[in-house]
Amino acid sequence: MNADSPLPDGDPGGRVRVLVVDDHPLLREGVAAVLAAQPDMRLAAEATNGVEAVALYQQHRPDVVLMDIQMPAMDGLAAIRSIRKHDPEARIIVVTTYQGDAQAMQAFREGARAYLIKSMLRRELVDTIRKVHAGGRRVPEEIAHLLVEHMGEDSLSCRELEVLREAADGNANKRIADHLRISEETVKAHMRSILSKLHAKDRTHAVTIAVRRGIIQL
Repeated sequence: MNADSPLPDGDPGGRVRVLVVDDHPLLREGVAAVLAAQPDMRLAAEATNGVEAVALYQQHRPDVVLMDIQMPAMDGLAAIRSIRKHDPEARIIVVTTYQGDAQAMQAFREGARAYLIKSMLRRELVDTIRKVHAGGRRVPEEIAHLLVEHMGEDSLSCRELEVLREAADGNANKRIADHLRISEETVKAHMRSILSKLHAKDRTHAVTIAVRRGIIQL
């Protein structure tokens, strides 16, 4: 912690203080109700996007952060990166609707301690908060299987991701070339590489795979 950083607003009862970050108010309300029912936890603050999350983290220094991924202003991955830049020991749990291995891997690379799908919250949220607060990690079995399945595969380059996003928007090769200011032959070469890396039959199949795995978002 930096010398000029605000001190944590610790809980007198020793409860785990949780910052909830999600742009859906119903999700935040549901999590707040779950926390209120736990004698060893309390809601420290709520944020609706990554920008608010970073500011509130620095203000409250919560014990655990529940972080959504897809949010306006600043997404969850960027917020994790920013929070951990100021506090490398931050304990962050990603809470998302996306089961893709690529997004989970990126979240862990940024420093997340756990990864939960929102459908899991009812049965696993409380235990995961306690485990992460104690210094542990949590990877759901289905996510772990996906990570293992795709381990060692070549990831798409930044340019290939740009080409794939353009294709996902329905753009033909010539329009993609114009948008990215590259030749049409270069676009075709990138597309061949994308199909090979994703084991896809065609560009539509590649987009479907990329969305399912969390490589791109539509």
